[in-house]
Amino acid sequence: MYEKQQAPVPLLPCFISISVILSVCFPLNVEGGCSRSPVIFNMGDSNSDTGGFYSGLGIIMPPPEGRAFFHKFAGRLSDGRLIIDFLCENLTTNYLTPYLESLGPNFSNGANFAISGSRTLPRYDPFSLGVQGRQLFRFQTRSIELTSKGVEGLIGEEDFKNALYMIDIGQNDLVGPFSYLPYPQVIEKIPTFIAEIKFAILSIYQHGGKKFWVHNTGPFGCLPQQLATTSKNASDIDQYGCLQSRNDGAREFNKQLKALCEELRDEIKDATIVYVDIFAIKYDLIANSTLYGFENPLMACCGYGGPPYNFDPNFQCTAPGSNVCEEGSKYISWDGVHYTEAANAFVASKIVSTDYSSPPLKFDFFCKT
Repeated sequence: MYEKQQAPVPLLPCFISISVILSVCFPLNVEGGCSRSPVIFNMGDSNSDTGGFYSGLGIIMPPPEGRAFFHKFAGRLSDGRLIIDFLCENLTTNYLTPYLESLGPNFSNGANFAISGSRTLPRYDPFSLGVQGRQLFRFQTRSIELTSKGVEGLIGEEDFKNALYMIDIGQNDLVGPFSYLPYPQVIEKIPTFIAEIKFAILSIYQHGGKKFWVHNTGPFGCLPQQLATTSKNASDIDQYGCLQSRNDGAREFNKQLKALCEELRDEIKDATIVYVDIFAIKYDLIANSTLYGFENPLMACCGYGGPPYNFDPNFQCTAPGSNVCEEGSKYISWDGVHYTEAANAFVASKIVSTDYSSPPLKFDFFCKT
């Protein structure tokens, strides 16, 4: 275990501790909350996977995964809760159950189709966005069928119409090509990724969904994994120590994703599509980490090698010989790829503020009558 560095004194009291983030900056009930039971369906990758990958493969990760909140591995690649968990707390609803969870599932408030490692393409590869969409439609058909026969604990037809459909995907589509293609060729691929997201939204709309919540992709050029494993020169490092080219790729993806959301608002006028700028939230956190009370913004809490990144692809978090920061440390990166619970709480608090949403609707907009 490497020594914890002294955390800087935060200048904003709103970010003194994770408990303060949750109680002050992230109130559970905003303007009275939902007037009907919220139903959420989520599709994405490891940033929002609450256990689908591990339920499907039967894998249990050893400590320290899940140490901050669940005190055991809970299917999430983090020391605790993910952004989507905090958003569910904001609605005072249960955490989303993975679609692939076979034992004791609770689908009364929706389901989570996100799977770690997922991409938009290839469309028919497990578990791409297209596959997650087909799983959703099968779930919809069976749930309505069983509900009509009196089976309880599932979701009825009206609930599917009133549900929120969340999409948080794209990072893996970019990270992969950047490992073997030059920047211009990666950028050329982005329209095909965006086309898959369009296909997913329109398919859900055709199945009755009309409320969408779309997250753009974060500044993956700031991930310790990328910084530790990428050959780089000084001209590609920005003022905060991140890889400029990787983040520029994310910005281009986000530009096209935002344009898609604007296009679809004109195409399906009776639908509501909220675009959330996750990149801006996370980049602000990294750029102003000291201000927000975090330390070592480009260094993994759990990994191998120590400063500056504490990441080695051969000795990743939980592997023999890896180390972990002191519990309670305010790190942003958990394992070099995924965020800590403290960082996820910060991001969630910014999401519910509506300052990063277009249009600026509150997260509970879909469950108000």
